[in-house]
Amino acid sequence: MNMKQVNKPKGKKWNRILLWTLSILAVVIIAAYFLLDSLTYKPLSEAKAVFQSNTEKITITQLKNGYRFEPADGGAIEPNIIFYPGGLVEPESYAPFAKRMAEKGHRVYIASMPLNLAVFGQNKADAFISEHPDNRYVIGGHSLGGVFAARYASEHAERIDGVYFMASYADDGGDLNGLNMSALQLSGTQDGVLDRTKWEAAKENMPKATTYVDITGGNHGQFGSYGFQKGDHQASITEAEQLNEVIEAMDLWIQNLE
Repeated sequence: MNMKQVNKPKGKKWNRILLWTLSILAVVIIAAYFLLDSLTYKPLSEAKAVFQSNTEKITITQLKNGYRFEPADGGAIEPNIIFYPGGLVEPESYAPFAKRMAEKGHRVYIASMPLNLAVFGQNKADAFISEHPDNRYVIGGHSLGGVFAARYASEHAERIDGVYFMASYADDGGDLNGLNMSALQLSGTQDGVLDRTKWEAAKENMPKATTYVDITGGNHGQFGSYGFQKGDHQASITEAEQLNEVIEAMDLWIQNLE
């Protein structure tokens, strides 16, 4: 008598394979998250204190895409300022800069980036500009943030009056040469992270109206408030002194915008 061969169902086998694959993927994602978190630079107490000591002069608001610092009376002086953080640096680390510029009357936005990497958040400025679409804006950032701020500006030149760089530059993807805008280049003489060869080469991507400011004794990490960065050189000035020079240069540059 012929017996029919009974085939075992394949569905259970593929379900097990899928389950194992998803489990492994989940472990990889979790491991990558904790690795990135361990490499991320977090704000120092000086930066955290800015959020704990709201003054009568400015108002700080946490937004979906970052933070807004603005004069408490609502009478912000244009241009508004958009800031993109450095790679793997939490946005709160730049609160001292934003506070100082807000105290001078400007509305300042600090973008929060996915995984703290501006490469994943180039268009974050859209959300900020949409709040006051008729205002004037400058955009910039620190290190990796400056690179992607320049890319945003090059693609939205009609919205942006100027671009500022802190230990950063405009790469070929953010070419500003020939555009009707101004730029400010800030760098520290003790910077051990900035690639000076690329920085020099990238000068050809800058607009004609570019101001270069060297901060004597300043390093890479002190453009924010997150401590010493791996590969950097020790600064010969304090974080507060470096910030003072940044604010002075920004203020003068903004006053001279066409």
